[in-house]
Amino acid sequence: MTETADWNFTDFVAGNTPLPSPNLAWNTYGKGVENMGKDGAPEHIDIPEPADDQLLIRIDAVGLCFSDVKLIRQGGDHAKLYGRDLRIEPTRLGHEPSVTVIKVGKDLEGRYQEGQRLAIQPDIHVDGMSTAYGYTIPGGLIQYHTIGPEVLDADDGSYVIPVDDSISYAGAALSEPWACVVGAYTQRRRLQPMDGGTMWVIGSTNDTVDYTSSQGIGNPSTIVLSDVSEHVASWIESARGDGSTVIVDNDLTPENVAAKSAAHTGEDGFDDIFVLGQTSAALIEEVAKTIAFRGTMTMVGTEPLDGFPQTDVGRLHYHYTAYLGTTSNDISEAWGEERNRADLVPGGVTVVVGAGGPMGQMHMQRAIEMENGPATIIGLDLDQERMDRASTMLAPMAEAAGKKFIIFNSGQGQDAVDELIAAESNGNGADDVIVSVPSGPLMGESAKMMSKNGMLVLFAGVLNGTMAPLNMSDVYLHNAQFTGTSGSSIADQESVIHKTVEGSLTPSHNLAAVGGIDAGQAGVQALIDGDFAGKVMIFPQLVGLELTGLDELADKHPDIGEKLGPNNTWTNEAEQLLFEKYHA
Repeated sequence: MTETADWNFTDFVAGNTPLPSPNLAWNTYGKGVENMGKDGAPEHIDIPEPADDQLLIRIDAVGLCFSDVKLIRQGGDHAKLYGRDLRIEPTRLGHEPSVTVIKVGKDLEGRYQEGQRLAIQPDIHVDGMSTAYGYTIPGGLIQYHTIGPEVLDADDGSYVIPVDDSISYAGAALSEPWACVVGAYTQRRRLQPMDGGTMWVIGSTNDTVDYTSSQGIGNPSTIVLSDVSEHVASWIESARGDGSTVIVDNDLTPENVAAKSAAHTGEDGFDDIFVLGQTSAALIEEVAKTIAFRGTMTMVGTEPLDGFPQTDVGRLHYHYTAYLGTTSNDISEAWGEERNRADLVPGGVTVVVGAGGPMGQMHMQRAIEMENGPATIIGLDLDQERMDRASTMLAPMAEAAGKKFIIFNSGQGQDAVDELIAAESNGNGADDVIVSVPSGPLMGESAKMMSKNGMLVLFAGVLNGTMAPLNMSDVYLHNAQFTGTSGSSIADQESVIHKTVEGSLTPSHNLAAVGGIDAGQAGVQALIDGDFAGKVMIFPQLVGLELTGLDELADKHPDIGEKLGPNNTWTNEAEQLLFEKYHA
C-alpha cells in the first residue's frame, strides 16, 4: 500500500502524475505461468519515449480471460502467434485493457490528447492478416508502453475507442469481453452466394422438382454440377453469369466427396454449396467438410435426412460456416437476414450452458437486460458455488425486469434438464441455446435442447475438426440456426461503451476479483484453477494489492466495502478509493 500525501486521484485520471521507476511488466516467454515475468515477479522495463507515430499509454486496468489461459498453455503454438519462439521474442498477455494517453507523438497530435481515455479492440487485422493485441502484439499486463501503427493505423484504421470519464477503469476494460458477448448475436455468417466464388450444386437425377431462384445465384467463377436432373442443369445454365464456367462431375458418393472437392478447389473448399432433394446424412456429413471459410451450404427439401450428420462445430465457431435451408423450390428463400436470425427470440426461452462462468453470466445478464429479449432465462452449470453467485447477482435484475430466471444444476442429469426445459417451453424446446463450455460432446447434447426452429450459439471455441451430431434436417424443414463466435468488432465494443454510458448495460457487475501489478501471474493461475465465478481484473498502477475477491476485499477494507454496490458489485467509488490506497 502506498501512502503519498500529495497524490491526487483527479490529477491521476488526467495523466498528471509522475512516471514510475521502474516500469513493471509481465512478459511471457513460453508455455506455463512459470514463464511469465522473471522468477515469479514482474520484470523492470524502461518506459520508452513515443516515436512520432506512437502514443505512450498508461494501463489503468486489464481484464484476464480464459483466452489468456489458452495462450499460456499453447505458447508459441497458439494460432495467433504463428509459431513464434517466445524465448527470443516474448509477448505479453492482456487483451482487455483500459488505458490513458500520457504522451502523443508529433504525427498524432490533433488525433489524440494527453489524458484521453481509450479502450483497445484487440482483434486487429494488418494487410489482411489476423494479429491481436495481447497475442501477436504484446498486451496490457504492464504499467506503461507504446502503441503505434500496428494498433492505430491497421486495416480498419484505428483500433482504439474513446472512453467516457463516467465509466470506471474496470468497466472500460470489461467492454472488450462484453463486446464479444454482443458480437455473438451480430450476424457474422454470409447469407447469399458469393460473386466470383466456386459453387457446387448437388442433386439427384430422379428429382422432378422445378427449382428456381428469384434472387439469382450470383456470379460464381466456377459451377460444379453433380448428379443434378436435366431441369436443374438447364436452370443453372440460364441463371449463371456470363463469366461462369460449368463443370459436370457426376457419380457422387460419401466416399469420393473429398477427392472431388480437392480436384475442383484444392484445399480451399467450395464457397457455396446447394444440396437439392437429398436425404443422406452420410453425404451431407462429408459434403459439409468441403465448405470454404465463410462458406455456405443451402439445403432444399421436404423430407428429413436419415440421421444426424456429424458436423464440425469448431468451424461453425471459427470459420463462420453457414447452414441455410428452405422447403421452397425457390432456393433463394433460404438466404438473407429475415430467414436467418442472429439474436434471441423476443418473449422466448433462452438456455445458457456453462452459466456459472464469467462469460455465461454475461450472456444471462444480456438476456435479462434486453429491452425486447426472452421472457425466461435458464442457466445450467455443474458448479453450485458459481451458480449461487450468479443467482445472487442476476436474480434481482431479472425480477426488476419482469423476467423468469432459473438456475439449475445440470449434475442432476440430462433427463432432469430436459424435463425443466419442456416444462418452461410447453414441450417445444428452447428457442435459443448458448454454449460457453468448449466441449464438442456437450455442444451436441445442447443442440438437442432446441426447438425445431431454435438457434444454437457456440460461444466457446473448440478445435476445428471437433465433430458433434446436429439435426441438419431442421435447418431446411423448420429454419433451425447453428452459429457461433467469441470475437468482436470495433462497432461491437463501441456499442457496449455507449450502452454503459446511457445506463442500459452494467459491465462491472461481472467483476469478481481484483489485484495490482504484482498479482498478474496469480490472476492467470486463478483462471486456470477456476477460483472465481466472475472476471479477474488487474490494475497495473496499483502496487502491493494481492489478488483479492470482492467479498474478501470488503472484509479487509470496510471503507471500500461501503462503496461497493449490492452483493459487493463494483462501483466507480470503490475503484477510486482502491486507487487512493494502493497507487504506485
